[in-house]
Amino acid sequence: MIKFINETAEYLQSKGFDTPEVGIILGTGLGQLVEHIENPIEISYNHIPHFPTATVEFHKGKLIYGTIEGKKVVVMQGRFHLYEGYNLQDVTYPVRIMKALGIHTLLISNASGAINLAFKKGEIMLIDDHINLQGGSPLAFKGVEQLGERFVDMSEPYSKELNKKLTNIAQQKDIKLHEGVYVSVVGPQLETRAEYRFLKTIGADAVGMSTVPEVIVGNHLGLRVGAVSVLTDECDPDNLAKVDISEIIAMANKAEPNMITLFKELIKEI
Repeated sequence: MIKFINETAEYLQSKGFDTPEVGIILGTGLGQLVEHIENPIEISYNHIPHFPTATVEFHKGKLIYGTIEGKKVVVMQGRFHLYEGYNLQDVTYPVRIMKALGIHTLLISNASGAINLAFKKGEIMLIDDHINLQGGSPLAFKGVEQLGERFVDMSEPYSKELNKKLTNIAQQKDIKLHEGVYVSVVGPQLETRAEYRFLKTIGADAVGMSTVPEVIVGNHLGLRVGAVSVLTDECDPDNLAKVDISEIIAMANKAEPNMITLFKELIKEI
């Protein structure tokens, strides 16, 4: 893997990806932040050596380098998921590449379902902690110790410093920002009523199919990590409606401007 990482990083550096400070992963329906990137350099995933290729129709599949609020950034417009048939090392490979390029901070967004019924669709949740129900770890492979400490501490997977800054920004900008626990499942099927009850019982406030593997690897690499969930549906097992993917995307689009504001203002401060 080290050989692959070096080859990928060298290719991107040859294309002008010069020492970014912040890496950003954009989730489902949350691609508009790229419009705020100045002097962008865009490369499709399928042109990058050893990179996976996005297969989900609403994930764009581009790695973009440029500046936001005066900081050099590298942005994933489209991420990878276990439900696409990738393994956990594939899903998290881009995080390792962003670190190899030079980032010190990783910001992640995702679309998720609100299990906490005090949270409403179209709102945003700051992730304070998570539960991994994806059935594995992106660190569980031979030779992982060559890339970082095998037994990674997860007492603070999401930077308290970044979360405090995001909370302050939300207050200043009058953005409603919940805080809670995100649970990551494999998918791609949505949850049953019984599963939603179970997830609530174990302490989850929102559920999705991503983010946790990238956060684990971010911690493995010593990055500061911050993440927000855009709540796209309400998971009430007693009044569960059939899922409408177009409505989920619409809710993501509705909340996206607030997510963009949070990320831009945070990047300005770090």
